[in-house]
Amino acid sequence: MTATRPKRRRGLLREVPATTSRETYPVPRGFRPDKKTRPGRFPLLEVFAGLEKTVPFRKYPGDDRAILGIARKTWAHITEGPGWMYVAPARTPPEVRRGGFRMVESTDDVIVVGRSHLVNSPGMDVYLDIIHEFLHILQRRQGRELWLGRIPYVDRPTEVEAYAFSVAEARRLGVPDRYLRKYLHVPWVSRRDYLRLVQNLGVAPKWRTRLDRGIRGRAASKVGRAPRITPADRRGSLAHFRKGRPD
Repeated sequence: MTATRPKRRRGLLREVPATTSRETYPVPRGFRPDKKTRPGRFPLLEVFAGLEKTVPFRKYPGDDRAILGIARKTWAHITEGPGWMYVAPARTPPEVRRGGFRMVESTDDVIVVGRSHLVNSPGMDVYLDIIHEFLHILQRRQGRELWLGRIPYVDRPTEVEAYAFSVAEARRLGVPDRYLRKYLHVPWVSRRDYLRLVQNLGVAPKWRTRLDRGIRGRAASKVGRAPRITPADRRGSLAHFRKGRPD
């Protein structure tokens, strides 16, 4: 049985429960997250040892030495309680506060990691999440805004780029679409938005209902009617985030 994220109710964050499922899709051999890390703030590359030796790390935008320097100055903030990973904002965005969730806040480069996610989630989920979130650190370093409240989550350029980056790495490692469909499901988006996200990422959706099939035909036009994205929002297209061909 594929070890995937547990089924979750929309709009509710939970701690990831322990599981005895086997790791069906192994992460790169040199990537060794420290699952014994206790709650607190630690250097990113101590918690996620080997991240800097992975293929995606060599494909991040910019000079390799500068990126390694940023990684060495980035923190992993391990928290108890529900949630997976996110880049700590200087202030919790209004849309998140309205949902009743208070984020860890920091002006430093900090990736917040739920300890239950680090310990209990499939290794592939943790790997894809950390390369996604570190790309957000680099995007923010470019001056790009990660929280665009007026734009749906699945249409935000920074999110689409980060998800596409992770999906490309998953495919390089032989991870199939049936796994990616579950990985890409997050509880804070509607099913309509979720289907638009997987289609825009080139992941084959599993059409379950007549409504889903209708969404399939309208997905592209729905993206076209999303709130206007400014030229500043468009900076750093996916092509900018690839250095050559995958190994």
